[in-house]
Amino acid sequence: QVQLVESGGAMVQAGGSLRLSCAASGRTFSSYTMAWFRQAPGKERQFVTAINWSGGIYYADSVKGRFTISRDNAKNTMYLQMNSLKPEDTAVYYCAAGTGVYYSGRSTYSSWGRGTQVTVSS
Repeated sequence: QVQLVESGGAMVQAGGSLRLSCAASGRTFSSYTMAWFRQAPGKERQFVTAINWSGGIYYADSVKGRFTISRDNAKNTMYLQMNSLKPEDTAVYYCAAGTGVYYSGRSTYSSWGRGTQVTVSS
């Protein structure tokens, strides 16, 4: 099992930037696929981006070109760099991890953080 804690959420103006972090503890971090999901009020939790154990990366079309995912296995930490933020990016952002996952399938991830709030004002 992997325990996950997100940090870095804040309120920013449209066009601004934030970097989220996900600190992990537990077993076999380096072998896990890691991902970010987000959920706005009244909406379904949606896939944002993922990075697998070999470095393969996937982005939702809505964030491609603006967000960058990375991981540092030595530090047991994953990051989400968010640039050119838009009001529609406002959501609670969740870190997730798992093995044998479908990259965008939230039900296939075995570990989740509690989330961090990102608010983008217009």
